[in-house]
Amino acid sequence: MELFESAGLEFAARYGHVISGITWVGLLYYFNFVQVPASTAFEAGARTEVTTKLVPRALWWFRWGAVLTLVFGLWLFIQQEQYDTDYMKTVPGLSITAGILFALIMFVNVWAVIWPAQQRVIANAEGVLAGREPDPEVPALARRAACASRTNTLLSIPMLFLMVATSHFAPLFGLTGGGDRVVWWLAILVIAVAAEGIALSSPPAGAPQAWHIDQHRNTIIAGFGLLVVIYLLMEILFG
Repeated sequence: MELFESAGLEFAARYGHVISGITWVGLLYYFNFVQVPASTAFEAGARTEVTTKLVPRALWWFRWGAVLTLVFGLWLFIQQEQYDTDYMKTVPGLSITAGILFALIMFVNVWAVIWPAQQRVIANAEGVLAGREPDPEVPALARRAACASRTNTLLSIPMLFLMVATSHFAPLFGLTGGGDRVVWWLAILVIAVAAEGIALSSPPAGAPQAWHIDQHRNTIIAGFGLLVVIYLLMEILFG
């Protein structure tokens, strides 16, 4: 059967990557654009109910969607015969690897920052419902998770652009030079390190460096700002 041949397996990996990616990023946007902004209008009791009954279910799909997205993505990447050393010097190669870098940072944030913090937040909410004293460390943990989640939202916008551009936009450019590739990777690494560094430092709300993660509107603006910067880099370096 063709499904179990090379082309079929590539299709299966691509389909799995897309559907699991929709689940992961869709829930990321739900948390950041819907649940978190809406929760500020809830009474304390209602927020606790949401945290104990809705959030665990959503986080299950969220974190395992991230795992499947990574697994299918790596499977798809490994199957591509053209992904050799020369391909990685082309604009599509630079685009896909930069997108992978952003996606890996997002994955690490899910499992190393957001999920451990949310486990404490959920346990604290369950304890409050049971009559126990609140965990004094939870506000700081919740802020850390929020910073990582907003950073994932920020990076998802240029990441998705890079993934789509690999097949539908980047091939329009010509060959790349070694110096241009160095500038490209320096810019991509500066973006990645700066965004993740701010997230892990968990700046207090209202701090200047937290502007892009304090409100979801700012995160969207900053995310599309990064997309424009990356697009202009492509045009300037490889156009």
